Amino acid sequence: MIVANAFRDRKVAVFGLGRSGLSAARALAAGGAELLVWDDNEDGRAEAAEAGLALADPLTMDWAGVEALVLSPGVPLTHPKPHPVVGKAKAANAEIIGDVEVFMRSTAGIRKTAITGTNGKSTTTALIGHILKGSGRATEIGGNLGTPVLDLKTLDSEGDYVIEMSSYQIDLTPSMIADVAVLLNIAPDHLDRHGDMAGYVAVKKRVFSGQSAGDVAVIGIDDAYCADIWEELRQGGAQSVVPVSVGRKLEFGVYVIDGILHDAAGGAGGAVVDLNRIASLPGEHNWQNAAAAFTATQALGLATDIIAAGLRTFPGLAHRMERVGELDGVVFINDSKATNADAAARALACYDTIYWIAGGQAKSDGIEPLSPYFDRVRHAFLIGEAATDFAATLEGQAPYTICGDLEAAVDAAWRKAKADGLPGAVVMLSPSCASFDQYRNFEIRGDAFRQAVHQLDGGRRWSA
Repeated sequence: MIVANAFRDRKVAVFGLGRSGLSAARALAAGGAELLVWDDNEDGRAEAAEAGLALADPLTMDWAGVEALVLSPGVPLTHPKPHPVVGKAKAANAEIIGDVEVFMRSTAGIRKTAITGTNGKSTTTALIGHILKGSGRATEIGGNLGTPVLDLKTLDSEGDYVIEMSSYQIDLTPSMIADVAVLLNIAPDHLDRHGDMAGYVAVKKRVFSGQSAGDVAVIGIDDAYCADIWEELRQGGAQSVVPVSVGRKLEFGVYVIDGILHDAAGGAGGAVVDLNRIASLPGEHNWQNAAAAFTATQALGLATDIIAAGLRTFPGLAHRMERVGELDGVVFINDSKATNADAAARALACYDTIYWIAGGQAKSDGIEPLSPYFDRVRHAFLIGEAATDFAATLEGQAPYTICGDLEAAVDAAWRKAKADGLPGAVVMLSPSCASFDQYRNFEIRGDAFRQAVHQLDGGRRWSA
């Protein structure tokens, strides 16, 4: 755990006692802050009380002397409307921050790499951490991916923190400073929390806000939003800016063409590694992740051969194009993390013969943006709240079956794929939806997919 000494003897309120909120409360208490904590959920309050933390309802408590409110990233800050606790904090002139801000103030002088983007940030974060650890560096990985930042181990000045940051977290980190900051891509997402696309883009851009000379910005420039940010930063000149692209040659930057990663930033544009040979990084979206990780770790001082070795040994992440295994010639892919159409498009682009499991709690754009990939879908198996709407979109474009739940969809997809007997058949869960109608999070949904696959044919035959 990181001790939050920056708030010693200061009165701090913590609202939202999930993993990151409780982590922040523990770190602040260890650092000598005077804490008042609360959660709308009774279970969260009970856990805090068991930990010896002082409970106080922020809507009725005395805010006199409270200097900061540490807000859970899941609590609305501005849109669709601020949570009432936000108004209370503003009225008391208390700054409103998140656990990453507490982390930033408590780890000054230690290298930090921050990664954000609509899609791919978890894989890129894990990949950068894997490469750094493989090089022998003391490295801690967390944030939006897995471990809350304040639960990470304390490092000295030779260590590296690699932090995945959601837009919600960036919004609560006014002192955002990263030695290396990575923005992979921007596509419509979380517009309910940021008001509109302009608000969402503005928050993502803030990952670079604290950088200065000696820092490095890594930007995927294959979408218009990021390309504009790249141009703005390049002209601003506050930090070094390195572009990343997939599918086009760059005069300066790191790019991937036909799966071959080229370095025209630290080198002379020569081929560095063949990503086609790395099973854990399939498809163009993972090529972007690999190019960004290469650029970031090079900026952190690693040699090309060490980075290439790290890319080749990356095991991949669960729920992100995860190869669960193969049965009767049918490969099963768990891409439960694909909670929007843009993420699902990246998965559908990787295979030609897909038995697609999709559905859940739909985002605003549905699956209409995926229509260019429908010719790859041999049959769709639809689940959850979105099943009826998705069926309407697929009508006349791809065959489908409404299955209702994930277990039925897995069984039906496998039987159909086996009966068709086509080479290269893939049963893929890439929902293009949030999981909340049936599962608490995408990880639980992905685990349910894996379990359903392992139970096929009574679980007697399995090739991992």
